[in-house]
Amino acid sequence: MADTFQFDLVSPERLLVSKEITEVVIPGAEGDLTAMAQHAPMLTTLRPGIVRLSGSDGSDEYAVTGGFAEIGPSGVSLLAERSMHVSEVTQDILEDFMTEAEENYRKAREAEEHGAADDIAKLLADMVAMGSHIGLSPRQPNL
Repeated sequence: MADTFQFDLVSPERLLVSKEITEVVIPGAEGDLTAMAQHAPMLTTLRPGIVRLSGSDGSDEYAVTGGFAEIGPSGVSLLAERSMHVSEVTQDILEDFMTEAEENYRKAREAEEHGAADDIAKLLADMVAMGSHIGLSPRQPNL
């Protein structure tokens, strides 16, 4: 049997997951990464996407909109801006996420913060991909 490690997923509202797992796929800002027991310590920011857990009790998925991941000797901790089980993500919730990001994009453009606007445009594309993965039909952002 594969080695296990402690995994915790926390959002401002609640602790979503705290259990021993064998593998987690994290939507890192620079691309997806897989962490297993004995992974080298690191920190990364999260982009909107799906966190995939694997363990002795099967696999599970959680949607995150951003945040941070810490991989350390004692396990993996994800501090998500917002997170929920994929079964809880509805079309309305996805639309709310996208509307908020579009508003932030508009404000960044008006303030001529072009780097921030580019980052937010990428965030919107990641949300569209996340919604598609879950089986929702996200509207394409009109930037």
